[in-house]
Amino acid sequence: MATGVPLLDAETPLSDDVVHGFVDFKGRVVTRPGSGGWKSAFFIIGVEVAERFAYFGISSNLMSYLTGALGQSTATAAENVNAWSGTSRLLPLLCAFVADSFLGRYRTIIIASGLYILALGFLFLSAALHSFKSSYCLIAANNTACSPPQFQIIFFFFSLYLFAIAQAGHKPCLQAFGADQFDEQDPEECKDKSSFFNWWNFSISSGIIVALFVLNYIEDNLSWGLGFGIPCIIMCLALIIFLLGTMTYRFRIQSNGRNPFVRIGQVFLNAARNWRTNPEAISKKEEAQGILLYQGSQQFKFLDKALLAPDGSGENFSTTEIEEAKAVLRLVPIWTTCLGYVIVFPQVPTLFTNQGVTMDRSITPSLQIPAASLQSSMSIAVVLFIPIYDQILVPIARAITRKPSGITMLQRIGTGGFLSFLSMVIAGFVERERLKTAVEYGLVDMPKEIVPMSGGWLLPQYLILGIADVFTIVGLQEFFYDQVPNELKSIGLALFLSIFGIGSFLSSFLISMVEKATSGPGRDSWFSDNFNRAHLDYFYWLLAALSAASFAAYLYSAKSYIYNRRNRL
Repeated sequence: MATGVPLLDAETPLSDDVVHGFVDFKGRVVTRPGSGGWKSAFFIIGVEVAERFAYFGISSNLMSYLTGALGQSTATAAENVNAWSGTSRLLPLLCAFVADSFLGRYRTIIIASGLYILALGFLFLSAALHSFKSSYCLIAANNTACSPPQFQIIFFFFSLYLFAIAQAGHKPCLQAFGADQFDEQDPEECKDKSSFFNWWNFSISSGIIVALFVLNYIEDNLSWGLGFGIPCIIMCLALIIFLLGTMTYRFRIQSNGRNPFVRIGQVFLNAARNWRTNPEAISKKEEAQGILLYQGSQQFKFLDKALLAPDGSGENFSTTEIEEAKAVLRLVPIWTTCLGYVIVFPQVPTLFTNQGVTMDRSITPSLQIPAASLQSSMSIAVVLFIPIYDQILVPIARAITRKPSGITMLQRIGTGGFLSFLSMVIAGFVERERLKTAVEYGLVDMPKEIVPMSGGWLLPQYLILGIADVFTIVGLQEFFYDQVPNELKSIGLALFLSIFGIGSFLSSFLISMVEKATSGPGRDSWFSDNFNRAHLDYFYWLLAALSAASFAAYLYSAKSYIYNRRNRL
């Protein structure tokens, strides 16, 4: 069983309310009224709110910590943030493999929560040590700041990457486990599962808003140690909440066959061994099995060669197993063409935030919004737009298209891709205006002075990206959960996260290349530490061009995509 919970002998109740393919935490069959659904989802969503509160409480202001407390340059800090962000989104592939093959989602979530608490405790200790050392330096050196010792830097990055490992086990498994609480064979629960992904993102965006305002303010104005310590306490509460819901959870039963990874891998291997096989032999094999091919089987016909045992010996595969392999392979073009979309998002906690540092963020003469808190406008857009989308737009679209989700998952993803492109175009023009204002007020060589331009100018690019989230992020989550075999749901969501991981690495690589290409003796790079001499506008327009090219490729791939479940569009 995928959950790692042992099955016990139990008679199946003679009831139409039995949920087939699932058991409870003791291995007993489950009924619809007594398990799963929203009653279980609320526990899981509550845990995810706490986890996102902790994650964004650290990641959203990480750029400020690296450039401030650790004294790194803008380009170096941006590269470090992107490298860490990329790692934290690629590691879920490994953790999801362990969960789906060995531990199960439930146990993986518990272990990951423990690692989360440990990592946050280490981050708190690292920041507290640095704060103590800095205070000592200021007293001993007549208010002259000093760099942190190498050990503290190493300890901080060790804690940060342990944090990445923890969230890698937590994120894909928790969301897949939450979606498992809805039976897709039941029409009503099928609709609820589609709504689950919407309200999942609505809820975590609410937690992110609180983190961006409360924790960023604490970190900027009170103490980094306190800002890292509060999430540690919150994650302790999250683990308790998750355990309290155990009695209500549904656990998906794993088939007794081969490991799904091994099974799919062997399909590719068998097809490769049979690459010289005559297509007529395949057709005879299909006819002998009485196979009536449907439309999806016409793609990747070379995998049909796995129907035959190589050289007349060894193991062959059923059409069901071959279609699983095809379903995974069909995801590759969509995954690849979404990279242009996700390469935009690493700029939010890095360059967007540093942009905001240079602008007027005052609410009153004595109160100003932390630059990192401007990111909350993205989450606010999500919170405001998801009810509109779920309760108004989807029913209207459902009435027109007769599809349970209103529009297809790929149409939803594509809409967000266009909005992402639009946000980069706007971001370039806003930055151009900020540079002009710095010139007009003679602030070009005064980088520490606030440019007299309201931080509200940044809101359009944040808000459009937030609305893009509602379309593309939620759409990708549902798409990668829905389009993989049942035993690989955690891997499906890990594949979704890995798009953002690769996007972060591509962003880091692009920043590094642009930094080398545009810097030199007597000239400032596009990422100059003096933002008034930098050219982020050029970089944003470069990202817009890459987004446009990727969007065009996505449209081509989406047009030819064939859903592996014809009833799930």
